[in-house]
Amino acid sequence: MSPTTPVAAPNPPAPPEPAEMSLPPIPPRPRVDPAWSIMDRVGLFMAWSAGIMLCVIAVSIVGYMAFKGIQYVNLEVLTSKPLASLDQSQTGGFLDPILGTLLLTLIGIVIAVPVGVAVAVWLTEYGRPAGLARAVESGVEIVAGTPSIVLAIFGLLIFQTSVFGPLSFTAEGGAVFGRSFITAGTMMALIALPLVIGATREALNAIPRHVREASYALGKDKATTIRRVLLPSARPGIATGATLGMGRIAGDTAIVVILLGASMQITPEGGGPFGLFRGTGSTLTSYVYNNSPAGEGNAPEKAYAAAFVLLLIVILLNFAVSLIGRKSKVQWH
Repeated sequence: MSPTTPVAAPNPPAPPEPAEMSLPPIPPRPRVDPAWSIMDRVGLFMAWSAGIMLCVIAVSIVGYMAFKGIQYVNLEVLTSKPLASLDQSQTGGFLDPILGTLLLTLIGIVIAVPVGVAVAVWLTEYGRPAGLARAVESGVEIVAGTPSIVLAIFGLLIFQTSVFGPLSFTAEGGAVFGRSFITAGTMMALIALPLVIGATREALNAIPRHVREASYALGKDKATTIRRVLLPSARPGIATGATLGMGRIAGDTAIVVILLGASMQITPEGGGPFGLFRGTGSTLTSYVYNNSPAGEGNAPEKAYAAAFVLLLIVILLNFAVSLIGRKSKVQWH
């Protein structure tokens, strides 16, 4: 071959198919190792049994309440108000308890979300002074573990003072009862607060460190990075905490009975839209209790119907949490 003869360049290897590059490897199917001891096999069997039992219990609760409640749910009970009577089997539906549930949940979550997000941001991104941060974390744990009946009694003690008289029903003689949607919603916010704080902190910790460093490299300070970068990225976690908090608020009864009065109908206090927030009422949980066989309403069929509606609300909230959680995982993976 002469020196001037061109040499053909070797053909580059063909790139892999896009489908082959995008598909993750299939993990091996878990199986029992032949080397496992008898105790390991027994432990695995007990773990499987516990999981299956939990699924059976959940399906039994939903199935039983659906069977007992759906036969009594109709348009009339959903759109008519309950009437003041000791025998609820002959009077109205439970429109007011449904509206009371939505209103109380709205008030509680509107208070809990901004406070919870602010606390979570401070604990995660600042945490100084360290002693105060540890005290705040302990306070959040204490609030999360406090029974709602204790929170209700504490709230009644606070809101019965004359300082908070404009927030609740006040008698002609000046006695403050401390019962209203505002007072009940404020204490409900304490129930949702630990859930919002926990979910927000988890979302902020899941954001990679290089995201913060990239913002600092562009000349942004810490406050701007939190406001423009971290909080928008943590929205799925914040939404998850808010949804879980709404489920806790919708399912509580003690605060409703003590701080909302648990009256069948919504009774505004004063004129204007603010009178509705100062008024008393009930939720689906208190309505179910009053009309259950353990209550005084003597309308178990309406209790089953209201319990079924409440269960649907909680299931929808849990489904929303699962959907938000999947979107959050896709965001960073």
